[in-house]
Amino acid sequence: MSDERALGEVELTIVTIKFDAADNKALLAVLSKYIVLTRMVDGCRNIDLCSSVTHRGRHLLIQKWESPTHQQRHFDSKLMVEMAESCAGILSGPPDVDLWDATSAHDLR
Repeated sequence: MSDERALGEVELTIVTIKFDAADNKALLAVLSKYIVLTRMVDGCRNIDLCSSVTHRGRHLLIQKWESPTHQQRHFDSKLMVEMAESCAGILSGPPDVDLWDATSAHDLR
């Protein structure tokens, strides 16, 4: 075990998804359901929803996964597909998905 691991450093797969709403109320309903269900998925360490103060209707999901395998399995899941399909007609454009390296992550467990 490396010194970083001993200090609580962890390897995580992090994904962000930025949404710009055409129908803010509908999008928040879709994302709220998605978040609750995703938190129960095997390998999900956390998922947060942030809403922009400077861009009305802009929302950011921040997902943390135990491994790339867990993240990919989720992106191929019925839950992810259902969320994406539920966003049809309520976004002002396509969501922006990005994959991040956990340069510094601390496990709070």
